[in-house]
Amino acid sequence: MPATLTAEVRYRLLKYLAEHPEASQRDLARELGVSVGKVNYCLRALIEKGWVKARNFRNSRHKAAYLYVLTPNGMEEKVNVTAAFLRRKLDEYDVLSKEIERLTQEVSELAAPSPES
Repeated sequence: MPATLTAEVRYRLLKYLAEHPEASQRDLARELGVSVGKVNYCLRALIEKGWVKARNFRNSRHKAAYLYVLTPNGMEEKVNVTAAFLRRKLDEYDVLSKEIERLTQEVSELAAPSPES
């Protein structure tokens, strides 16, 4: 994958495409908060990897548009990237939970009346 395509962007892109295969590149850019150029670059990379196929179709808004379909390998990658994303978020949650516990204890100790009072 390109260096600019982070695991989170890859996760969000594959997830969004699985749920919205008719999405335009502009829709994808808006959803991911990146430029249309980056979406185009990322889609080309996903197509080269064999994870996504682009199929032409006609619709009323445009003369021709694309349907982005995850391939079986793309679905497998979506599962892998989702599992990795979940692990990373759970690790972040554990660290944050411990920090909250430590801070709560610290506030409790600071707020408790001292024995000299």
